[in-house]
Amino acid sequence: MSVIDFTDGALKLLGEVPAPASVVGPPPSVAIAPDGAFALVTGAMKLDPADPTKTVPDDKLSVIDLKSTPPKVLATLQAGAGAAGVSINRSGTLALVANRSEGTVSVFTISGRTLAPVGKIQLGDAKSGPSHAVFSRDGATALVTRDGDSKISLLTVDGSKVEYAKRDLSAGIRPYGIDLTGSAAAIVGNVGASSGDNDSISLIDMTAKPIRVVTTVTVGQTPEAVKMSPDGNYVAVTVMNGSNKPSASPFFNDFGLLKVYKISGTDLTPVTEAKIGHWCQGMVWSKESKYVVAQCMVENELIAFSFDGKALNKTSTLKMQVSPAGIRTAEP
Repeated sequence: MSVIDFTDGALKLLGEVPAPASVVGPPPSVAIAPDGAFALVTGAMKLDPADPTKTVPDDKLSVIDLKSTPPKVLATLQAGAGAAGVSINRSGTLALVANRSEGTVSVFTISGRTLAPVGKIQLGDAKSGPSHAVFSRDGATALVTRDGDSKISLLTVDGSKVEYAKRDLSAGIRPYGIDLTGSAAAIVGNVGASSGDNDSISLIDMTAKPIRVVTTVTVGQTPEAVKMSPDGNYVAVTVMNGSNKPSASPFFNDFGLLKVYKISGTDLTPVTEAKIGHWCQGMVWSKESKYVVAQCMVENELIAFSFDGKALNKTSTLKMQVSPAGIRTAEP
């Protein structure tokens, strides 16, 4: 795991620490406490001890101290098989981990920088593929994407008690990444069937009673990650655009795309886009919503752009030692 300063669109590596991690699962495989004191990092896959040429599901959740120099691992916990997307609520008292290989969500209580497991929630069978979980702004609800059976499950949250509400939303084929910044809306990326067709992102109205999907727009091949700007006005999307396919594929393009859409009520309107590298994963906004960073696997780099509400302009890049797969900032 790398800790990166992102002031005024300039990228600077501050420190690194070894921790189990994986490209398998959505890019929010890391979460940062609201006060920035620690991070949680999941490890969805590991080398098979019986055959190092293969991988098998892992269940690791690392707690990492971000205040120490260099950062250090405080604890390594067990979540569930295929531990992937992870989130912390705004009050810093609960964490959820989506376990893609066993159809569950793990619940942890947080006290200071200490986590304790308090149970698992079953969501479908082992193939339902819970991928990422996010808390609502008020912390009373959580949403979980299930890319295995194309559902978005609602959870109820009461203190440390988290339960499946027995209600699922339908957005598109294989909902994967999901994000929620303000109280009005959440955004989900539907990665599709990797068949070369255009895939989509969907807007969820969190103020509707009941909560529901209200808008879906096509964005291109495989929207790997979605991220709302902290001011709640925009959505950034990293689109594979076929850049992860073999060069001989009729669906191959020699670049990915970073796209920005404006949120206007229940509408999503395209604003701008920029070419990025190949097999690009997650992205984050700066806290003032003026910069965005995308991470690209093949190029082993992060790319920062300025955003003025109209256009994206590259400001800096940062080469990494290995392919960057997950990224997060402290949530506003």
